[in-house]
Amino acid sequence: MTARRAAASGSRRGIRRGLAAAALVLGGLASAALLRPADPAASAEVAVVGRGTVEDTVTALGKIQPRAYVDVGAQVSGQLTRLHVAVGQMVREGDLLAEIDPALQQAKVEAGRAERARLTALLAEQRARADFAEAQLSRQAALRRSGSGRGEAYDQARMEARIAAAQVEATQAQIRQTDSTLQADEAQLGYTRIYAPMSGTLIAVDARQGQTINSAYEAPVLMRIADLSAMTVWTQVSEADVTRLTDGMPLYFTTLGHPGRRWTARLQEILPAPPKPPASGNGGSSATGGGGAANSVVLYTALFEIANDRGELRPDMTAQVFFVAAAAKDAITVPVAALSLADGAAERHRVTLIGSGGAIETREVRVGVRDRFNAQILEGLAEGERIVVGWKTDDGRPPKIGFRL
Repeated sequence: MTARRAAASGSRRGIRRGLAAAALVLGGLASAALLRPADPAASAEVAVVGRGTVEDTVTALGKIQPRAYVDVGAQVSGQLTRLHVAVGQMVREGDLLAEIDPALQQAKVEAGRAERARLTALLAEQRARADFAEAQLSRQAALRRSGSGRGEAYDQARMEARIAAAQVEATQAQIRQTDSTLQADEAQLGYTRIYAPMSGTLIAVDARQGQTINSAYEAPVLMRIADLSAMTVWTQVSEADVTRLTDGMPLYFTTLGHPGRRWTARLQEILPAPPKPPASGNGGSSATGGGGAANSVVLYTALFEIANDRGELRPDMTAQVFFVAAAAKDAITVPVAALSLADGAAERHRVTLIGSGGAIETREVRVGVRDRFNAQILEGLAEGERIVVGWKTDDGRPPKIGFRL
């Protein structure tokens, strides 16, 4: 029994010695690994030099509106008795859109025509009196020349002839005045039938059949007709970027409703002043004279047109507009994060490369067009080379890279 215990105790001591030896070996290996110089390339975040398109753009938001449209209003007051169109309907110039009760205007026209008829009859009577007075004057003049007439009778006849002629002229003036009033009343009567002033699509109808229209103070807008075959994009550009825009520069824009679709155009016009701000609460204007408050962003309006033959663009859509200040296609590109400024010209930068054997070197390059993420390399790098864009942290995670704009 004693022998068995002694053998077991010896076995345990052997196991302990073996474990201790193994621990010494592992510790030595770990120390050797720590003392061995680390590979610098292993801690680098690497990107491969490739080719692509780089665009230097000015970004802005815009609203899409019809290039040509008209607000159709009412020029007379009354009840809207008939509405012949609906929203979305295509109309041609001259089509009847709506009718307003013409009773009041018709009564005015009838009254004017009756007054003109009365004045016409009165003019005929006065012309007859004038002719008679003229004949009387001729007889008295003949008697006066023969010496048998009285001077008082001649003077009376001459006065009556002149009065009759004046009455004819007065009635003729009244007829002209009545004609003018009648013409205006007939025009007002014509305004009770509203016709399309242009061809296009009805994009809004604000009136309802049976509604009473009051045009005493201003012409109420009943509907809007727009030509949707071409649209104008009203783009708001900040004062920091508007100086980079030039007439005719290329651009493209996207809309929320057509992801992945690009429309291309060219800038046509930059309005010389920003939109006028709304009046302040006390009725006064802004102190900045149209540019908004001192602590707000001043926005200028840039305009361009785009064809809309397929009708994909709709009024009031929001457009994300990119004005292309410079572009490089099929260019050698690197991430902006890989660049660091070099002494000298602004286009000179430095990059860190990893060679085929893992060696790290620094090289100076010349940069062309750049955007927020990539830059065009004009000289200094070749396609396929590996460059360092950052270094891993001690815990092995990628570093937080800040892009330089």
